Amino acid sequence: MPASNATSRFSDRVDNYVRYRPGYPPQALQVVRDECGLAPKHVVADIASGTGIWTRMLLENGSQVFGVEPNAEMRQAGKRLLAEFPQFTSVAGTAEATTLAEASIDFVTAAQAAHWFDRERSRREFVRILKPEGWLVLLWNERLTDSTPFLRDYEQLLLTYGTDYEDVRHEKTTDSVNDFFDPATFQARVFEMRQEFDYAGIEGRLLSSSYAPGPGHPNYAPMLHELRRIFDAHAVAERATFDYKTRVYFGRLK
Repeated sequence: MPASNATSRFSDRVDNYVRYRPGYPPQALQVVRDECGLAPKHVVADIASGTGIWTRMLLENGSQVFGVEPNAEMRQAGKRLLAEFPQFTSVAGTAEATTLAEASIDFVTAAQAAHWFDRERSRREFVRILKPEGWLVLLWNERLTDSTPFLRDYEQLLLTYGTDYEDVRHEKTTDSVNDFFDPATFQARVFEMRQEFDYAGIEGRLLSSSYAPGPGHPNYAPMLHELRRIFDAHAVAERATFDYKTRVYFGRLK
């Protein structure tokens, strides 16, 4: 996918992204503390930091964080939402060209984003900015697609109405995550997480996705009609649930 498309495709859905995207379970940060030794003294580059969902957890840990984000709308939202943290610096950059100084970073992290990166070029950039034996941490919330009738119908909705859903599903990239680490070794941990929504939340969560057609697209109205149908069919007490597996990959880059 062209880098420009990967950078711009969330520009018109920042509000829904802020309101409805899932966070990360506390165990995800805890494993980075326990297994990698993340401490407040460390400097972190959070790549494609977006609106700052994962960045906030790093800042609350006490770390100094450079949030590197190429999308202007997402970057402005992150600056606004993280303004309370004096140790946060917003950076206009990409995974392949962060603009950060050589050997200045203890941890490079990327949450829900590395599937957009050019793996060879971004790995080279991470090695450049990391201190010797620095850590790379990649994580994704992987939405389950077949664990409940609602999630099975939701997956079919995306396959039917999504603009390029099959092409950009990040689960395909997590299968080749070793490309970011090779020849270094890495470890993986998996945690369970869920989001529960009323209909407005379900709709907002859908429209936060880059592959969901927006207003004016011929698939937009029929997609929302189908979303309403499957919500009404499966909701319990006017609520429906997304289940996730949060996958965390970590290792020292050499």
